[in-house]
Amino acid sequence: MSEQKSNKRTLEGVVVSNKGDKTIVVEVERKFLHPRYRKTVRSHKKYMAHDAENTCNIGDRVRIIESAPISRHKCWVMDEVLTRVEQL
Repeated sequence: MSEQKSNKRTLEGVVVSNKGDKTIVVEVERKFLHPRYRKTVRSHKKYMAHDAENTCNIGDRVRIIESAPISRHKCWVMDEVLTRVEQL
């Protein structure tokens, strides 16, 4: 058996909120070159993602995958936790 590549988009970011039940807010940062000034610009965007087991904590680095709409704002699902932050 061979693995098939998915056409769904994947993003990596940091969890900035886990207040909602089974919901996390992931901030994804991207860097790009400004077309006129040729300076590297950092921009970020927040995505709401579904976390079925409520496993993520604030500061964790996660990978999210595009999915069918789950609610009004959620159309991403948490795939895996890449790095965990130790909670005190």
